[in-house]
Amino acid sequence: MTDAGRLDDPGRLDAIVRTGLGPKADPMFDRFTAMVRHVLHVPVALVSLVDDRRQVFPGADGLGEPWMTQRQTPLTHSFCQHVVVSAQPLVITDARTDPRVAGNLAITDLSVVGYAGMPLTDADGRVLGSLCAIDTEPRQWTTTELDLLADLALACSDSLRLRIASRAADRREHVAGVNLDRTRLLLRASVALAGTSTVDDVTEAVRKLVVGTLDPDYVGISLFDAAGRISLRSGDSLPAGVARRWHRYGRTALTPSALAAVTGIPVLLPDLAAVHALVPDAAATFREMGWQSGASVPLPGPNGPIGALTFVWKQPYALDALDQAVLAALGGYVGQAVQRADYLYSRERVAELLQQALLSDLPPVGPLELAARYEPAARGEHVGGDWYDAVRVAPDHLALAVGDVTGHDMRAAAQMGQLRSMLRAFVVDRREPPSAVLGRLADAMQLLGDTTPATAILAYVHSDDAGHRLEWSNAGHPAPLLLEPDGTVSTLTGHNILLGVQGTWPRTDHTRALPPGSTVLFYTDGLVETRTTAIDERKRQLREALSPLSAAPLPDLLTAVFTHLAGHDHEDDVALLALRVPPA
Repeated sequence: MTDAGRLDDPGRLDAIVRTGLGPKADPMFDRFTAMVRHVLHVPVALVSLVDDRRQVFPGADGLGEPWMTQRQTPLTHSFCQHVVVSAQPLVITDARTDPRVAGNLAITDLSVVGYAGMPLTDADGRVLGSLCAIDTEPRQWTTTELDLLADLALACSDSLRLRIASRAADRREHVAGVNLDRTRLLLRASVALAGTSTVDDVTEAVRKLVVGTLDPDYVGISLFDAAGRISLRSGDSLPAGVARRWHRYGRTALTPSALAAVTGIPVLLPDLAAVHALVPDAAATFREMGWQSGASVPLPGPNGPIGALTFVWKQPYALDALDQAVLAALGGYVGQAVQRADYLYSRERVAELLQQALLSDLPPVGPLELAARYEPAARGEHVGGDWYDAVRVAPDHLALAVGDVTGHDMRAAAQMGQLRSMLRAFVVDRREPPSAVLGRLADAMQLLGDTTPATAILAYVHSDDAGHRLEWSNAGHPAPLLLEPDGTVSTLTGHNILLGVQGTWPRTDHTRALPPGSTVLFYTDGLVETRTTAIDERKRQLREALSPLSAAPLPDLLTAVFTHLAGHDHEDDVALLALRVPPA
């Protein structure tokens, strides 16, 4: 017996698998058996493929039940195995007396007596099975009949080879498609992750990227915290109890994320057996969530892994080499995105602390009330040139200021800090009208070479037995609004040229008595300027929003005004300062 004729030859068995044929009717091979029955006038014809355990009949005609339905038999019922082993035709006149097959159960169970089988081969000449004609009576096969059967077997072999080649082409096309999908995934990842600014953004981007490709049931990102523990940064998509359990834990825990992050090696969990063997600390969570497989890859950082990217599935999933390569590459992209997000977060925190340091706390001003609010632009460095200030110069003299230096970045914040400090110094230096103070500020800016455009309004609240009076001067700033107790809103008009303009310009003062219970709202242009709505319409909307708030606590008033006019996605910095006069 040659290797090619062994039933358990690996190449031969692989070729059978590559036909895609099994114990199921195939129209093409059923036609071959129909032709054999018609040409040779036999009651049964089969296309039989023989592996090392059984034979299957993708083509069958005339076979009795239950075999016709089952389309397979064990080798105890196979004459065709002799065709495979010998790689030669097998011709039997009466199986009951032929020593080669006399003990075969096909004689009694399938009524096989006369048999003629021709080899069916693949492109490499390996015998995969036989095309056979069967008679239930002894049969003396003629040379013409055997020649016809051999010709049909050659045609049937060609069909088998075509089937193998076609499936191989389909497989190559499928692999090419998968490769293309994975390549597109990585290309999309490089673009999508470049636009992220928080770890939550990164997690959501990855979830969207893998839809239609890897299709995990959960995507997780875990990072080392400052103490070296594992911190889950994607718990929002998990049940609260599971998220709390893995919110932060030790690096020695045997979980997919910890193992990948600590070792720097991908952790592949194709089934629950692997989960229990490699990451037993996570087994209970897998069981609770209905997960059956998973994979974690380390997120590379400048000094080693910074965490892990984890996928899990609710069915067994063995990642092939391509999937593993894609997951590793995706981990690299995610690592870069997470580091960038952490850098941006740190920068934003520094900017916010700087902004808070530049905006002083409001002084006690009883019986008057003060409230302020600063909101950086929704996009950018979370710091800018908008500012407010309040200085109690004397018991009866309160100075209020609101301003805006062009820009909403670190540079604008630094320039704002300089202007605010100079204005504060000028206010406490001597008693003089607001216009004179703004004039001195403008002169100082010119002397220092600061030509950055800036707006500001400086107002004094004078208090005496007669009541409260507002005196102000406006350097190109949006006019404040006066809200009276009955809801009437009026604009405190009058303004002069902004700061930072070369030359000496006239500046004027304006005064207005403040009725008991009235409120003055100072604001910067970020509250009312948008790209889509005219400024006059926005100012009308502001007056309309302010009108019903005369009795609202000042912090609530500022929140309501900001939410109504600017909202979550505002484009510019916003500073608000509100003053309320006590009721009569």
